Amino acid sequence: MSGGQDEVISVAELARRLRRALQSVAGRQWVLGEVGSLRGAPSGHVYFTLKDESEEAVIDCVMYRMQAFRARRFLREGARVQVLGQATLWAPRGRLQFVVDAARPVGLGARLVALEELKRRLASEGLFALERKRPMPVEPRVIGVVTSPSGAAFHDICSVAFRRGGARIVLSGALVQGDLAPESLCSAFDLIEAYPRLDVIIVGRGGGSDEDLMAFNDERVVRRVARCRVPVVSAVGHEIDVSLVDLAADVRAATPSQAAELVIPDANARAERLEAELTRLTGVLHSSLVSRRMVVDRLRTKLSDPRFLIAERQQYMDELSGRMERCAVRSRERRVATLHALRNRLLARHPRAVIARARAALGPLAARLDGAMRLDLRAARLALSERTGRLGGLSPLAVLERGYAIASDSRGRVVRNASALEAGQAVHLRVHRGSFDAEVTRVLPADTESMGPDSAPGAGALEEELS
Repeated sequence: MSGGQDEVISVAELARRLRRALQSVAGRQWVLGEVGSLRGAPSGHVYFTLKDESEEAVIDCVMYRMQAFRARRFLREGARVQVLGQATLWAPRGRLQFVVDAARPVGLGARLVALEELKRRLASEGLFALERKRPMPVEPRVIGVVTSPSGAAFHDICSVAFRRGGARIVLSGALVQGDLAPESLCSAFDLIEAYPRLDVIIVGRGGGSDEDLMAFNDERVVRRVARCRVPVVSAVGHEIDVSLVDLAADVRAATPSQAAELVIPDANARAERLEAELTRLTGVLHSSLVSRRMVVDRLRTKLSDPRFLIAERQQYMDELSGRMERCAVRSRERRVATLHALRNRLLARHPRAVIARARAALGPLAARLDGAMRLDLRAARLALSERTGRLGGLSPLAVLERGYAIASDSRGRVVRNASALEAGQAVHLRVHRGSFDAEVTRVLPADTESMGPDSAPGAGALEEELS
Protein backbone atom coordinates (compact mmCIF):
# COMPACT_ATOMS: atom_id res chain seq x y z
CA MET A 1 0.00 0.00 0.00
CA SER A 2 1.52 3.29 -0.99
CA GLY A 3 2.14 5.97 1.46
CA GLY A 4 -0.08 8.47 -0.42
CA GLN A 5 -3.85 8.70 0.02
CA ASP A 6 -6.03 6.88 -2.62
CA GLU A 7 -8.18 9.10 -4.92
CA VAL A 8 -11.92 8.72 -4.35
CA ILE A 9 -14.35 10.11 -6.94
CA SER A 10 -18.14 10.28 -7.11
CA VAL A 11 -20.35 8.18 -9.31
CA ALA A 12 -21.21 11.23 -11.42
CA GLU A 13 -17.51 11.97 -11.96
CA LEU A 14 -16.91 8.36 -12.96
CA ALA A 15 -19.80 8.61 -15.47
CA ARG A 16 -18.37 11.82 -16.92
CA ARG A 17 -14.93 10.24 -17.32
CA LEU A 18 -16.38 7.17 -18.98
CA ARG A 19 -18.44 9.37 -21.33
CA ARG A 20 -15.37 11.41 -22.35
CA ALA A 21 -13.34 8.28 -22.89
CA LEU A 22 -16.12 6.63 -24.91
CA GLN A 23 -16.67 9.68 -27.10
CA SER A 24 -12.94 10.09 -27.78
CA VAL A 25 -12.60 6.45 -28.83
CA ALA A 26 -15.83 5.90 -30.80
CA GLY A 27 -16.36 9.25 -32.54
CA ARG A 28 -19.15 9.82 -35.09
CA GLN A 29 -19.92 6.67 -37.10
CA TRP A 30 -22.46 5.24 -39.56
CA VAL A 31 -23.92 2.08 -38.03
CA LEU A 32 -26.03 -0.56 -39.83
CA GLY A 33 -28.70 -2.54 -37.99
CA GLU A 34 -32.33 -3.56 -37.62
CA VAL A 35 -34.79 -1.29 -35.78
CA GLY A 36 -36.56 -2.79 -32.78
CA SER A 37 -38.55 -1.69 -29.70
CA LEU A 38 -39.50 1.52 -31.46
CA ARG A 39 -41.42 4.00 -29.34
CA GLY A 40 -42.07 7.73 -29.33
CA ALA A 41 -42.13 10.03 -26.33
CA PRO A 42 -44.44 13.02 -25.66
CA SER A 43 -41.38 15.26 -26.00
CA GLY A 44 -41.02 14.22 -29.63
CA HIS A 45 -37.88 12.12 -29.08
CA VAL A 46 -37.78 8.60 -30.51
CA TYR A 47 -36.24 5.65 -28.66
CA PHE A 48 -35.36 2.32 -30.28
CA THR A 49 -32.81 -0.44 -30.33
CA LEU A 50 -30.42 -1.24 -33.14
CA LYS A 51 -29.77 -4.95 -33.54
CA ASP A 52 -27.04 -6.73 -35.47
CA GLU A 53 -28.64 -9.32 -37.78
CA SER A 54 -25.61 -11.65 -37.86
CA GLU A 55 -24.49 -11.54 -34.23
CA GLU A 56 -26.10 -11.16 -30.84
CA ALA A 57 -25.48 -7.46 -30.35
CA VAL A 58 -27.95 -4.71 -29.42
CA ILE A 59 -27.45 -1.05 -28.57
CA ASP A 60 -29.99 1.47 -27.27
CA CYS A 61 -30.51 4.47 -29.53
CA VAL A 62 -32.17 7.85 -29.13
CA MET A 63 -33.04 10.37 -31.83
CA TYR A 64 -34.00 13.80 -30.62
CA ARG A 65 -37.11 15.60 -31.78
CA MET A 66 -35.73 17.68 -34.66
CA GLN A 67 -33.80 14.79 -36.20
CA ALA A 68 -36.68 12.36 -35.59
CA PHE A 69 -39.12 14.61 -37.44
CA ARG A 70 -37.03 14.34 -40.61
CA ALA A 71 -36.29 10.62 -40.37
CA ARG A 72 -39.56 9.22 -38.97
CA ARG A 73 -40.57 7.72 -42.36
CA PHE A 74 -37.46 5.48 -42.29
CA LEU A 75 -37.90 4.23 -38.72
CA ARG A 76 -40.19 1.22 -38.65
CA GLU A 77 -40.23 -1.91 -36.61
CA GLY A 78 -37.94 -4.44 -38.35
CA ALA A 79 -36.52 -1.97 -40.88
CA ARG A 80 -32.83 -2.12 -41.76
CA VAL A 81 -31.32 1.33 -41.55
CA GLN A 82 -27.99 3.10 -41.46
CA VAL A 83 -27.75 5.69 -38.69
CA LEU A 84 -25.17 8.40 -38.14
CA GLY A 85 -24.34 9.34 -34.58
CA GLN A 86 -22.05 9.02 -31.59
CA ALA A 87 -21.91 6.56 -28.72
CA THR A 88 -22.15 8.09 -25.26
CA LEU A 89 -22.98 7.23 -21.68
CA TRP A 90 -26.22 8.49 -20.20
CA ALA A 91 -25.17 9.37 -16.67
CA PRO A 92 -28.58 9.30 -14.88
CA ARG A 93 -28.90 5.59 -15.63
CA GLY A 94 -25.29 4.66 -16.31
CA ARG A 95 -26.43 3.26 -19.63
CA LEU A 96 -24.62 3.11 -22.93
CA GLN A 97 -26.63 4.64 -25.78
CA PHE A 98 -26.12 5.81 -29.33
CA VAL A 99 -27.31 9.36 -30.11
CA VAL A 100 -28.57 9.34 -33.71
CA ASP A 101 -28.37 12.46 -35.86
CA ALA A 102 -29.51 11.03 -39.23
CA ALA A 103 -30.95 7.82 -40.70
CA ARG A 104 -31.29 6.33 -44.17
CA PRO A 105 -32.98 3.12 -45.37
CA VAL A 106 -31.13 0.11 -46.76
CA GLY A 107 -32.16 -3.39 -47.83
CA LEU A 108 -35.65 -4.21 -46.53
CA GLY A 109 -35.88 -0.69 -45.22
CA ALA A 110 -35.79 0.64 -48.76
CA ARG A 111 -38.62 -1.72 -49.65
CA LEU A 112 -40.59 -0.39 -46.70
CA VAL A 113 -40.15 3.13 -48.02
CA ALA A 114 -41.42 2.03 -51.42
CA LEU A 115 -44.30 0.29 -49.66
CA GLU A 116 -45.24 3.51 -47.89
CA GLU A 117 -45.18 5.42 -51.16
CA LEU A 118 -47.45 2.80 -52.76
CA LYS A 119 -49.76 2.96 -49.76
CA ARG A 120 -50.12 6.74 -50.04
CA ARG A 121 -50.73 6.56 -53.79
CA LEU A 122 -53.44 3.89 -53.48
CA ALA A 123 -55.06 5.76 -50.61
CA SER A 124 -55.20 8.92 -52.71
CA GLU A 125 -57.10 6.91 -55.35
CA GLY A 126 -59.70 5.92 -52.75
CA LEU A 127 -58.94 2.17 -52.66
CA PHE A 128 -58.83 2.22 -48.86
CA ALA A 129 -61.81 4.54 -48.33
CA LEU A 130 -64.43 3.45 -45.82
CA GLU A 131 -67.23 4.47 -48.20
CA ARG A 132 -66.44 1.60 -50.56
CA LYS A 133 -66.45 -1.08 -47.85
CA ARG A 134 -69.28 -3.58 -48.42
CA PRO A 135 -71.15 -5.38 -45.63
CA MET A 136 -70.79 -9.11 -45.15
CA PRO A 137 -73.65 -11.37 -46.30
CA VAL A 138 -75.89 -12.52 -43.47
CA GLU A 139 -76.36 -16.09 -44.67
CA PRO A 140 -73.51 -16.96 -47.06
CA ARG A 141 -73.98 -20.31 -48.84
CA VAL A 142 -70.82 -20.42 -50.97
CA ILE A 143 -67.55 -19.14 -49.50
CA GLY A 144 -64.47 -18.84 -51.67
CA VAL A 145 -60.97 -19.19 -50.19
CA VAL A 146 -57.80 -17.94 -51.90
CA THR A 147 -54.75 -19.37 -50.12
CA SER A 148 -52.15 -22.07 -50.33
CA PRO A 149 -53.66 -25.58 -50.56
CA SER A 150 -50.89 -26.97 -48.37
CA GLY A 151 -50.98 -24.30 -45.71
CA ALA A 152 -52.66 -24.36 -42.33
CA ALA A 153 -54.92 -21.40 -43.21
CA PHE A 154 -57.33 -23.47 -45.32
CA HIS A 155 -57.47 -26.20 -42.66
CA ASP A 156 -58.31 -23.62 -39.98
CA ILE A 157 -61.10 -22.15 -42.10
CA CYS A 158 -62.62 -25.58 -42.75
CA SER A 159 -62.42 -26.48 -39.05
CA VAL A 160 -64.26 -23.31 -38.05
CA ALA A 161 -66.87 -23.84 -40.77
CA PHE A 162 -67.55 -27.38 -39.59
CA ARG A 163 -67.78 -26.26 -35.97
CA ARG A 164 -70.13 -23.34 -36.66
CA GLY A 165 -72.71 -25.24 -38.68
CA GLY A 166 -71.19 -25.84 -42.07
CA ALA A 167 -71.03 -23.97 -45.34
CA ARG A 168 -69.86 -24.71 -48.86
CA ILE A 169 -66.13 -23.92 -49.02
CA VAL A 170 -64.52 -23.55 -52.46
CA LEU A 171 -60.73 -23.36 -52.60
CA SER A 172 -58.77 -21.53 -55.30
CA GLY A 173 -55.14 -22.48 -54.63
CA ALA A 174 -52.36 -19.95 -55.03
CA LEU A 175 -48.80 -19.25 -54.02
CA VAL A 176 -48.69 -16.97 -50.98
CA GLN A 177 -45.00 -16.06 -50.93
CA GLY A 178 -42.19 -15.65 -53.40
CA ASP A 179 -41.73 -13.72 -56.61
CA LEU A 180 -44.49 -15.64 -58.43
CA ALA A 181 -47.03 -15.21 -55.65
CA PRO A 182 -48.66 -11.91 -56.90
CA GLU A 183 -49.46 -13.35 -60.32
CA SER A 184 -50.68 -16.60 -58.77
CA LEU A 185 -52.99 -14.74 -56.37
CA CYS A 186 -54.51 -12.66 -59.20
CA SER A 187 -55.15 -15.83 -61.25
CA ALA A 188 -56.76 -17.48 -58.24
CA PHE A 189 -59.11 -14.49 -57.83
CA ASP A 190 -60.07 -14.67 -61.50
CA LEU A 191 -60.86 -18.37 -61.14
CA ILE A 192 -62.86 -18.18 -57.91
CA GLU A 193 -64.82 -15.07 -58.99
CA ALA A 194 -66.25 -17.02 -61.94
CA TYR A 195 -67.76 -19.61 -59.59
CA PRO A 196 -71.59 -19.43 -59.62
CA ARG A 197 -73.54 -18.19 -56.57
CA LEU A 198 -70.38 -17.00 -54.82
CA ASP A 199 -71.20 -14.90 -51.72
CA VAL A 200 -67.87 -13.91 -50.17
CA ILE A 201 -64.10 -14.55 -50.54
CA ILE A 202 -61.51 -15.12 -47.82
CA VAL A 203 -57.92 -14.42 -48.85
CA GLY A 204 -55.09 -15.10 -46.46
CA ARG A 205 -52.23 -17.12 -45.15
CA GLY A 206 -50.53 -17.84 -41.85
CA GLY A 207 -48.01 -15.60 -40.22
CA GLY A 208 -44.52 -14.95 -41.49
CA SER A 209 -41.77 -12.42 -41.82
CA ASP A 210 -42.16 -9.15 -43.68
CA GLU A 211 -40.53 -10.71 -46.72
CA ASP A 212 -43.01 -13.61 -46.62
CA LEU A 213 -45.94 -11.15 -46.64
CA MET A 214 -44.65 -8.94 -49.46
CA ALA A 215 -46.91 -10.67 -52.03
CA PHE A 216 -49.92 -9.20 -50.23
CA ASN A 217 -48.40 -5.72 -50.59
CA ASP A 218 -48.05 -6.05 -54.35
CA GLU A 219 -49.98 -3.39 -56.29
CA ARG A 220 -51.49 -5.96 -58.69
CA VAL A 221 -52.94 -8.01 -55.85
CA VAL A 222 -54.25 -4.96 -54.00
CA ARG A 223 -56.06 -3.63 -57.09
CA ARG A 224 -57.46 -7.12 -57.85
CA VAL A 225 -58.92 -7.35 -54.34
CA ALA A 226 -60.38 -3.85 -54.62
CA ARG A 227 -62.29 -4.61 -57.83
CA CYS A 228 -63.65 -7.99 -56.74
CA ARG A 229 -67.42 -8.32 -57.39
CA VAL A 230 -68.17 -9.88 -53.97
CA PRO A 231 -67.06 -8.80 -50.49
CA VAL A 232 -63.53 -9.82 -49.53
CA VAL A 233 -62.24 -10.73 -46.06
CA SER A 234 -58.48 -10.38 -45.63
CA ALA A 235 -56.69 -12.68 -43.15
CA VAL A 236 -53.04 -12.12 -43.94
CA GLY A 237 -50.43 -12.82 -41.25
CA HIS A 238 -50.93 -12.54 -37.53
CA GLU A 239 -52.69 -9.85 -35.54
CA ILE A 240 -49.70 -7.48 -35.52
CA ASP A 241 -49.18 -7.71 -39.29
CA VAL A 242 -51.05 -5.27 -41.54
CA SER A 243 -50.72 -5.49 -45.34
CA LEU A 244 -52.12 -3.36 -48.14
CA VAL A 245 -54.57 -6.16 -48.96
CA ASP A 246 -55.95 -5.77 -45.43
CA LEU A 247 -56.64 -2.10 -46.18
CA ALA A 248 -58.22 -2.76 -49.58
CA ALA A 249 -60.45 -5.61 -48.39
CA ASP A 250 -63.96 -4.99 -47.10
CA VAL A 251 -63.19 -6.58 -43.71
CA ARG A 252 -59.86 -7.41 -42.04
CA ALA A 253 -59.42 -10.42 -39.77
CA ALA A 254 -56.39 -11.06 -37.58
CA THR A 255 -56.19 -14.76 -38.56
CA PRO A 256 -57.85 -17.13 -41.06
CA SER A 257 -59.82 -18.67 -38.18
CA GLN A 258 -61.20 -15.28 -37.20
CA ALA A 259 -62.08 -14.62 -40.84
CA ALA A 260 -64.12 -17.82 -40.93
CA GLU A 261 -65.87 -16.83 -37.71
CA LEU A 262 -66.74 -13.42 -39.20
CA VAL A 263 -68.17 -14.93 -42.38
CA ILE A 264 -69.83 -18.16 -41.24
CA PRO A 265 -72.66 -17.69 -38.73
CA ASP A 266 -72.61 -20.02 -35.72
CA ALA A 267 -75.67 -22.28 -35.97
CA ASN A 268 -75.61 -23.21 -32.28
CA ALA A 269 -75.19 -19.60 -31.24
CA ARG A 270 -77.99 -18.57 -33.55
CA ALA A 271 -80.24 -21.28 -32.12
CA GLU A 272 -79.42 -20.16 -28.58
CA ARG A 273 -79.94 -16.51 -29.52
CA LEU A 274 -83.24 -17.40 -31.20
CA GLU A 275 -84.36 -19.30 -28.10
CA ALA A 276 -83.38 -16.36 -25.90
CA GLU A 277 -85.19 -13.92 -28.19
CA LEU A 278 -88.25 -16.18 -28.19
CA THR A 279 -88.22 -16.30 -24.40
CA ARG A 280 -87.79 -12.56 -24.20
CA LEU A 281 -90.58 -12.02 -26.73
CA THR A 282 -92.88 -14.33 -24.78
CA GLY A 283 -92.16 -12.41 -21.59
CA VAL A 284 -92.74 -9.08 -23.30
CA LEU A 285 -96.02 -10.28 -24.79
CA HIS A 286 -97.16 -11.63 -21.43
CA SER A 287 -96.26 -8.38 -19.68
CA SER A 288 -97.98 -6.38 -22.39
CA LEU A 289 -101.10 -8.55 -22.14
CA VAL A 290 -101.24 -8.15 -18.36
CA SER A 291 -100.74 -4.40 -18.65
CA ARG A 292 -103.47 -4.09 -21.27
CA ARG A 293 -105.85 -6.17 -19.17
CA MET A 294 -105.30 -3.81 -16.27
CA VAL A 295 -105.98 -0.83 -18.53
CA VAL A 296 -109.19 -2.48 -19.79
CA ASP A 297 -110.31 -3.13 -16.23
CA ARG A 298 -109.71 0.50 -15.25
CA LEU A 299 -111.56 1.72 -18.30
CA ARG A 300 -114.44 -0.63 -17.64
CA THR A 301 -114.67 0.72 -14.10
CA LYS A 302 -114.68 4.28 -15.32
CA LEU A 303 -117.09 3.51 -18.15
CA SER A 304 -119.91 2.05 -15.97
CA ASP A 305 -123.25 1.71 -17.90
CA PRO A 306 -122.91 2.92 -21.51
CA ARG A 307 -126.57 3.99 -21.56
CA PHE A 308 -125.89 6.74 -19.01
CA LEU A 309 -122.94 7.94 -21.04
CA ILE A 310 -125.09 8.02 -24.17
CA ALA A 311 -127.86 9.87 -22.32
CA GLU A 312 -125.36 12.43 -20.99
CA ARG A 313 -124.00 12.96 -24.47
CA GLN A 314 -127.53 13.36 -25.81
CA GLN A 315 -128.34 15.92 -23.13
CA TYR A 316 -125.18 17.78 -23.98
CA MET A 317 -126.21 17.68 -27.63
CA ASP A 318 -129.64 19.11 -26.71
CA GLU A 319 -127.97 21.99 -24.90
CA LEU A 320 -125.71 22.63 -27.83
CA SER A 321 -128.73 22.54 -30.21
CA GLY A 322 -130.62 25.10 -28.08
CA ARG A 323 -127.61 27.38 -27.94
CA MET A 324 -127.16 27.06 -31.66
CA GLU A 325 -130.83 27.97 -32.32
CA ARG A 326 -130.65 31.02 -30.03
CA CYS A 327 -127.47 32.14 -31.67
CA ALA A 328 -129.08 31.72 -35.10
CA VAL A 329 -132.12 33.81 -34.05
CA ARG A 330 -129.96 36.59 -32.62
CA SER A 331 -127.80 36.58 -35.68
CA ARG A 332 -130.86 36.79 -37.93
CA GLU A 333 -132.28 39.70 -35.92
CA ARG A 334 -129.00 41.58 -36.14
CA ARG A 335 -128.86 41.02 -39.86
CA VAL A 336 -132.51 42.18 -40.35
CA ALA A 337 -131.83 45.35 -38.35
CA THR A 338 -128.72 45.99 -40.39
CA LEU A 339 -130.71 45.43 -43.59
CA HIS A 340 -133.36 47.96 -42.52
CA ALA A 341 -130.76 50.55 -41.67
CA LEU A 342 -129.05 50.06 -45.01
CA ARG A 343 -132.39 50.30 -46.83
CA ASN A 344 -133.24 53.59 -45.08
CA ARG A 345 -129.84 54.95 -45.96
CA LEU A 346 -130.32 53.87 -49.54
CA LEU A 347 -133.76 55.55 -49.74
CA ALA A 348 -132.28 58.71 -48.32
CA ARG A 349 -129.72 58.67 -51.09
CA HIS A 350 -132.28 58.09 -53.86
CA PRO A 351 -131.66 60.42 -56.86
CA ARG A 352 -135.13 61.97 -56.66
CA ALA A 353 -134.69 62.87 -53.00
CA VAL A 354 -131.21 64.21 -53.67
CA ILE A 355 -132.50 66.35 -56.59
CA ALA A 356 -135.45 67.66 -54.51
CA ARG A 357 -133.15 68.70 -51.67
CA ALA A 358 -130.80 70.32 -54.17
CA ARG A 359 -133.67 72.27 -55.75
CA ALA A 360 -134.89 73.44 -52.36
CA ALA A 361 -131.40 74.63 -51.55
CA LEU A 362 -131.03 76.40 -54.93
CA GLY A 363 -134.17 78.63 -54.50
CA PRO A 364 -132.75 81.03 -51.87
CA LEU A 365 -129.36 80.88 -53.55
CA ALA A 366 -130.80 82.24 -56.85
CA ALA A 367 -132.41 85.25 -55.06
CA ARG A 368 -129.24 85.90 -53.12
CA LEU A 369 -127.23 85.67 -56.35
CA ASP A 370 -129.55 88.16 -58.15
CA GLY A 371 -129.35 90.68 -55.29
CA ALA A 372 -125.57 90.32 -55.09
CA MET A 373 -125.26 90.84 -58.85
CA ARG A 374 -127.43 94.00 -58.69
CA LEU A 375 -125.35 95.43 -55.88
CA ASP A 376 -122.13 94.65 -57.70
CA LEU A 377 -123.49 96.21 -60.94
CA ARG A 378 -124.58 99.41 -59.13
CA ALA A 379 -121.18 99.73 -57.47
CA ALA A 380 -119.44 99.11 -60.80
CA ARG A 381 -121.53 101.83 -62.50
CA LEU A 382 -120.70 104.36 -59.80
CA ALA A 383 -117.02 103.52 -60.05
CA LEU A 384 -117.19 103.80 -63.85
CA SER A 385 -118.87 107.22 -63.67
CA GLU A 386 -116.25 108.47 -61.23
CA ARG A 387 -113.38 107.20 -63.31
CA THR A 388 -114.99 108.53 -66.53
CA GLY A 389 -115.19 112.02 -64.99
CA ARG A 390 -111.60 111.83 -63.86
CA LEU A 391 -110.50 110.56 -67.26
CA GLY A 392 -112.51 113.33 -69.03
CA GLY A 393 -110.73 115.95 -66.96
CA LEU A 394 -107.40 114.63 -68.14
CA SER A 395 -108.40 114.14 -71.84
CA PRO A 396 -106.85 116.48 -74.47
CA LEU A 397 -110.31 116.83 -76.08
CA ALA A 398 -111.55 118.65 -72.98
CA VAL A 399 -108.71 121.13 -73.40
CA LEU A 400 -109.67 121.67 -77.06
CA GLU A 401 -113.27 122.27 -75.97
CA ARG A 402 -112.08 125.27 -73.97
CA GLY A 403 -110.73 126.96 -77.17
CA TYR A 404 -107.26 125.56 -77.51
CA ALA A 405 -105.80 123.93 -80.66
CA ILE A 406 -103.10 121.32 -81.33
CA ALA A 407 -100.59 122.26 -84.05
CA SER A 408 -98.53 119.67 -85.94
CA ASP A 409 -96.06 120.06 -88.82
CA SER A 410 -96.16 118.36 -92.19
CA ARG A 411 -94.67 115.22 -90.70
CA GLY A 412 -97.42 114.95 -88.07
CA ARG A 413 -95.21 115.96 -85.18
CA VAL A 414 -96.82 118.10 -82.51
CA VAL A 415 -95.36 121.61 -82.39
CA ARG A 416 -94.29 122.44 -78.88
CA ASN A 417 -91.81 125.24 -79.61
CA ALA A 418 -92.57 128.13 -82.00
CA SER A 419 -88.88 128.44 -82.86
CA ALA A 420 -89.15 125.13 -84.71
CA LEU A 421 -91.42 126.83 -87.33
CA GLU A 422 -90.54 129.18 -90.14
CA ALA A 423 -92.54 131.75 -92.03
CA GLY A 424 -94.40 130.25 -94.93
CA GLN A 425 -94.33 126.72 -93.39
CA ALA A 426 -97.60 124.79 -93.51
CA VAL A 427 -99.06 123.50 -90.23
CA HIS A 428 -102.13 121.45 -89.33
CA LEU A 429 -104.35 122.59 -86.51
CA ARG A 430 -106.90 120.47 -84.64
CA VAL A 431 -109.65 122.19 -82.66
CA HIS A 432 -112.55 120.94 -80.57
CA ARG A 433 -114.67 120.27 -83.64
CA GLY A 434 -112.64 119.41 -86.73
CA SER A 435 -109.21 120.51 -88.00
CA PHE A 436 -107.72 122.73 -90.72
CA ASP A 437 -104.41 123.60 -92.39
CA ALA A 438 -102.69 126.99 -92.02
CA GLU A 439 -99.52 128.76 -93.13
CA VAL A 440 -97.12 130.48 -90.74
CA THR A 441 -96.72 134.15 -91.66
CA ARG A 442 -94.55 135.16 -88.75
CA VAL A 443 -92.80 133.47 -85.80
CA LEU A 444 -92.91 135.50 -82.59
CA PRO A 445 -90.07 135.43 -80.12
CA ALA A 446 -90.40 133.42 -76.87
CA ASP A 447 -90.73 136.51 -74.61
CA THR A 448 -94.03 137.44 -76.15
CA GLU A 449 -95.66 134.33 -74.69
CA SER A 450 -96.46 136.16 -71.51
CA MET A 451 -98.54 138.68 -73.30
CA GLY A 452 -102.25 138.21 -73.69
CA PRO A 453 -103.75 137.15 -76.91
CA ASP A 454 -104.98 140.56 -77.76
CA SER A 455 -101.64 142.24 -77.03
CA ALA A 456 -99.48 139.96 -79.10
CA PRO A 457 -98.30 141.60 -82.31
CA GLY A 458 -100.08 140.34 -85.32
CA ALA A 459 -102.61 138.51 -83.23
CA GLY A 460 -105.48 140.02 -85.00
CA ALA A 461 -104.03 139.15 -88.37
CA LEU A 462 -103.45 135.48 -87.31
CA GLU A 463 -106.93 135.25 -85.85
CA GLU A 464 -108.37 136.77 -88.92
CA GLU A 465 -106.47 134.39 -91.17
CA LEU A 466 -107.50 131.40 -89.11
CA SER A 467 -111.14 132.46 -89.25
